[in-house]
Amino acid sequence: MATVKIYTKTSCPACDLAKQILEEKGVLFEEFILDDKPEELKALINKTNMKTVPQIFINNHLIGGCSDMLDLDRKNQLDILLQAEDN
Repeated sequence: MATVKIYTKTSCPACDLAKQILEEKGVLFEEFILDDKPEELKALINKTNMKTVPQIFINNHLIGGCSDMLDLDRKNQLDILLQAEDN
């Protein structure tokens, strides 16, 4: 199974939806809540060039945010990524 990391903030509907989808698929994920961590958020933004959360990584590859994950799911590609072994 893939390694999934999700960077979130509380009170973020898109973050909640992304986590719900992963949970419904039975995917274990590591969540990093960035509410009180401005330096970590800044480092993440510098790394990904994304200024919003959630930011979702599958096997250390950024797939994007919630809408990107939903798009992958609609294209039947999300499950394939989630089943891939972490290298």
